[in-house]
Amino acid sequence: MKLPSPRGPLSRAVVDYLRDPEARAIGLPADLPTDLDTEDRELALWVMYELFYRGFDDVDDDAEWDPALLALRNRLEAETETRLRQEWAASDRPRSFEDLIESYSDAPSTAAFVRRQATADDVRDVLKQMSVYHLKESDPQAFLVPRLESAPKALFMELQFDEFGDGDPERVHTVLFASAMRAAGLDDTYGAYVDDATAETLAISNAMSMLCLRRRLRFAGMGHFAAFEATSSLPCKDWVRGLTRLGFDEDVIRYFDEHVEADAVHEQLVRTVCDRMTGGDPALEDEIVFGAFVCMELESRSAAAHLADEAAA
Repeated sequence: MKLPSPRGPLSRAVVDYLRDPEARAIGLPADLPTDLDTEDRELALWVMYELFYRGFDDVDDDAEWDPALLALRNRLEAETETRLRQEWAASDRPRSFEDLIESYSDAPSTAAFVRRQATADDVRDVLKQMSVYHLKESDPQAFLVPRLESAPKALFMELQFDEFGDGDPERVHTVLFASAMRAAGLDDTYGAYVDDATAETLAISNAMSMLCLRRRLRFAGMGHFAAFEATSSLPCKDWVRGLTRLGFDEDVIRYFDEHVEADAVHEQLVRTVCDRMTGGDPALEDEIVFGAFVCMELESRSAAAHLADEAAA
């Protein structure tokens, strides 16, 4: 994957820094402003996170641990976490996991849009946005594994084993999604559509990385994942209906059909993982629910922004 095109001064500084070995020898300016355009900030953070996944073809692998980039990432993460916690504190959403999930039942939904009225081109546009995360599906959550005690770890690995194909490379969920993209006439290359990704799409990916890479936030990371799994099965049914309505190839439908049953099982399993992690500690349970809020709120904003764009088109 090549470095994406910058979208402002912050992401340009990061991209230029990564491309220029001489600049890396000097270091990034310590006073880079971070209170900039959301899209610019989210892209800069996304680029720095990707160094911990597959990296970039035109960047040295050692950049993953570059001190200047880590310092900038820490600043952006601190600002992101503070903002999300302030939003959670000010929110009137329920403070229990189940009630929180239920409170978003009438939130904007791209899956419902696909089922009822999306065109084939609309579907392809949504798949492009989804590819930013779904071509690395469950990779962020794998960072949680060494942070878990034995009991929740064993249960979580049962779930992850399914996400990664039950030992069959062709059934790995990222492989199924890549097949869906190819069958839909899209490029399935990892990171192919990052330049098309909205600020909302990048924020979803960044939140997962932040919550799962930081050990301190592991409870929120698992809560985020629990919410993601708890709200996946029914939307995938909508996707199957919409794709069938539009006459998409079976290889496109297969990915979503696989998740109808799988995620219904995963929902129960990951809730048990959360219970084992917290041991009934109210403060830790609050962190689980905070992570769930981050998932639901960012997904809702992304859907609302996408549907607004469709309505304006």
